[in-house]
Amino acid sequence: MPMDRELWKEIRHEIGLRIDAEPTLGSFLHSLILSQKNLLAAVASILASKLHSDALSAMDIKKFIIDAYRDCDDIEASLEADLRFFKDSDPACNFISTPLLFYKGFLGLATYRAAHCLWSSERHTMALFFQNRASEVFGLDIHPAAKIAGGVMIDHATGVVIGETAEIETEVSIFQGVTLGGKGFDSGKRHPNIKKGASIFAASTILGNITIGEGSIVAAGSLVLKDVKSNTTVAGVPAKETNS
Repeated sequence: MPMDRELWKEIRHEIGLRIDAEPTLGSFLHSLILSQKNLLAAVASILASKLHSDALSAMDIKKFIIDAYRDCDDIEASLEADLRFFKDSDPACNFISTPLLFYKGFLGLATYRAAHCLWSSERHTMALFFQNRASEVFGLDIHPAAKIAGGVMIDHATGVVIGETAEIETEVSIFQGVTLGGKGFDSGKRHPNIKKGASIFAASTILGNITIGEGSIVAAGSLVLKDVKSNTTVAGVPAKETNS
């Protein structure tokens, strides 16, 4: 799918406005965004500035991420959909460039997307390195083998854990402290399936190979151990259907 040139144009325009408002950040914003040729390069540049360590320099990180993205089909469309969904879903997000620059959820998700590309190419060690760095820097832990569609929002990100065989469809919102985990020491498919449009609110735990139906809501602090029907709200420990 071709890059959304209007989105990249919109981002660059917003960055120009940010530089006008905060000239002291001009060189920083120019280096990370305006000097880059497209969104993939900008995302890789921002992630490199955050994830570098004694093991890999920022330059090395950027190269690995760009190479990983290039090896994956539709990665641009997934990142673009993530940005659009953040902008449309978060009332605190007034600009499309805000998640790109400042939101741990978007940046952690973008790191996962690079790690998933590496994992799919059998580069498991490097994929796990990126998973580990994202956990250290952004506070969320997503296994590189998990399957996450484009157009997902992980809000605040801190404490989010998503297991190896989890599957998340588009337009899903996940808030801080959410766990999509397994039960016991089962092997094989053992993590949740989150269908389109579902919302998983803060500090909820969903365990096992169960399905959260399309458009459903898991209330904050819930423990979900069985399937949730579409367009249903569940709450409590253990979670039960509510009338709201």
